Amino acid sequence: MRNRFASTFRKFLMYCIVILSVASCKKDTGVLASTAIATQKVPLKIDHTLTKDQTHNKFSKTILPVLRVNSGAVIEAYTEDASDEQFSLNSTLGALDSLSFDPIHPLTGPVYVNGAAPGDVLKVTLHEIELGDWGWNAILPGFGFLADTLNSKYLKIYDLSKDKSRAYLNDSISLKLNPFPGVMGVAPDTEELLNTIPPRANGGNMDDPNMTEGTILYFPVLVEGGLFSVGDGHAVQGQGEVCGTAIEAPLRVVYQIEVLKDKTLKEPQYETDAYYATTGFAPTLDEAAKKATLYMVEYLMKERGLPQEEAYALCSLAGDLQIAEVVDLPHMLVTMHMPKAVFIKQ
Repeated sequence: MRNRFASTFRKFLMYCIVILSVASCKKDTGVLASTAIATQKVPLKIDHTLTKDQTHNKFSKTILPVLRVNSGAVIEAYTEDASDEQFSLNSTLGALDSLSFDPIHPLTGPVYVNGAAPGDVLKVTLHEIELGDWGWNAILPGFGFLADTLNSKYLKIYDLSKDKSRAYLNDSISLKLNPFPGVMGVAPDTEELLNTIPPRANGGNMDDPNMTEGTILYFPVLVEGGLFSVGDGHAVQGQGEVCGTAIEAPLRVVYQIEVLKDKTLKEPQYETDAYYATTGFAPTLDEAAKKATLYMVEYLMKERGLPQEEAYALCSLAGDLQIAEVVDLPHMLVTMHMPKAVFIKQ
């Protein structure tokens, strides 16, 4: 009797193990399948294409749009290098002597977004960023963070046609490329033709290497239609851009532009899957850092529901102040990143 019971129990136990194993396999397979479907990249439908010749190099509400779109449009924009092709693969150090700043920062655009009004926000998602085939990096006398200390003159041309992943400063130094547009912005509410060199409340020359493929940016709309432009492509740049230039390169940028009616901003902000970021521009790093911190406190209070004291404390405990650029005088740009992982309830 005992043996018969033991035998029956073993058969039952084996049956349970088989059933559980099959169920587990089905569950795992389902998870993997759903993950594969979720992460499968759906090709973007491009609604409009702008060429590298549809450009301007000032910020003003008087600059006429080259394109009018509805909210949600996907735009493919080709941008020229920051020098507007004053350099080439064959350029030598002498090319710096004839460099003119007049055509600096050719920006592709502006794009008028139907329905965008002052007080709204433009959401710009950077879906794709592709490098052109060449780039340059230079040190210009009188320009750069150490211009009053190091009176240097330097030019290096990079052939990027064979490798879009790395660039080589010399035989022993390799740089991982991280392409991004140095200038992105909307039109300011002025008829004056403003120089594109410094960042402002409209965005502009922010030179932030975090604003790369996959980043979502938010710009305050200052005039009807927003009038968004992009340019100043960088193949790679460190935080600060201290010598005054990155590896300046042409780009192909695919972005989606949307109007947000339920959000207001004083200066640009952005986010990735990992963090939310605020920006602050000012004539000094101290002022810029204070603005970026204050904007993060305001974001945490408004969007995350924190009381002021907790928001301020969280900025101290988890906020990450970063210097985006220190060379685009008269303004510098500082950002604060807040990791999304600190929020238990998303």
